[in-house]
Amino acid sequence: METATTPSGTSRMLRIEILVVLGISLGQSAVYSVLRIINRLTYEVPLNQQTTTINSSTTPDRPWLDLAYQVAGTVFPLMPAVLVLYLLWAVHRPEGGPFGSMGFDLAKPGRDLAVGFATFAGIGVAGLAFYLVSRELGINTNVAPANLAAAWWTVPILLLRAVMNGILEEVVMLGYLFTRWRQSGGGIVAVLVGSALVRGGYHLYQGFGGFIGNAVMGVLFGLIYLRTKRVMPLVVCHTLLDVFAFVGYALLAPHLAWL
Repeated sequence: METATTPSGTSRMLRIEILVVLGISLGQSAVYSVLRIINRLTYEVPLNQQTTTINSSTTPDRPWLDLAYQVAGTVFPLMPAVLVLYLLWAVHRPEGGPFGSMGFDLAKPGRDLAVGFATFAGIGVAGLAFYLVSRELGINTNVAPANLAAAWWTVPILLLRAVMNGILEEVVMLGYLFTRWRQSGGGIVAVLVGSALVRGGYHLYQGFGGFIGNAVMGVLFGLIYLRTKRVMPLVVCHTLLDVFAFVGYALLAPHLAWL
C-alpha cells in the first residue's frame, strides 16, 4: 500500500526499516559473529585447532526437554522472516504482494526444484572442498554442524533446522532486502554486494573461510534471484546444503576422521 510521504521521505523510511530489521536479525548475528572471531583469534590455540559446534543439545540427559528446546530453537528464529513478510504486506506493499513479489510461493514448483537442485549440485562439492582447504590453511575452525544427543527426533529436528535456515536467510537477505532496497531507490550493485557481505559476516564465527565462502555464495544467490525473480529456488538450494551438512555430518563423522 502506498504511503502519503514524499519520495525522499519514503526512501528514508524504508532504509531505516531495513536497518531495524537487520539489527534485530541477521545483521545482529553478523556483529556477534565478528566479536566471536575476535575472541577466537585472541586464543593461544590456532584457529584451525578450534571447534565450532552447531545444533547442540541443551539438556542431553533429559531428551523430552531437549526436544522442547530444539523445537523452540527452530520456530522462533523464523520470526524475522514472518516480520518482513508482514512489513511488505502492511507498508508500501510491492506489486504482487509480499509472497508473489519475491517468488516465495508454489507458483512454479517444477522450475524452483530444478533450479534449486542444480544450484546445490554446482556449489555443494565446491563448498566442502573450500572448507577443507581453508581449514588446512589455518583460516577456519573445525565445524561440527550436528551435535544433538541421539534420539528418535534427532534427524527430523536437523531437517527442520535446514528448512528454517533456508527460509530465514533467503527471505530476509534476498526477498525482503532486494525488494525494499529497490523501493528505496537504491542500486542493484550496492544491495548485491551488501547482502553478500552481511551473509558472509554472520558466518564469520566459523572462521575466515566461512566468511569468504558464504559471501561468494551470497553474490551467486543474489544473481540467481535477480535473474529468476524468485526466492524459492534459493530456499530449496540452501535447505539441501544444510541437510547435507547437518544430517551428512551426523551420519558420516563417526566414520570419517577428516570431517
